[in-house]
Amino acid sequence: MGKRDELIAKYAEDLKSKCGITPDMDLLTKVTIGCGPAIYNDDASTVAATQDSELETVKENFLIKKLGLADGPQLMDAINAVIETYGRSERNKYRAVVYYMLVKHFGKESVYG
Repeated sequence: MGKRDELIAKYAEDLKSKCGITPDMDLLTKVTIGCGPAIYNDDASTVAATQDSELETVKENFLIKKLGLADGPQLMDAINAVIETYGRSERNKYRAVVYYMLVKHFGKESVYG
């Protein structure tokens, strides 16, 4: 099993155990691949949920640029809802898991079609 497959398995486990979500493995794989080399970097592979600038980056680069959503308060509300689901106290919030939940939240699976 390659490094990426190991990471995808870890993300799937996080979705099941920490978020109570049974992941669509095909979509999770596509979202993970979409994160690019960031998944291999300890710092870039996680979302610092306590940093407003990090959440702004998720909003701008992922929700608006990647998913094509219009800017508005609903974007930050969704990010906060996902962080809440993941668990605010959870130290490592993996970027691929957060992005996966945001794709599901907005019903934007077609972006990864």
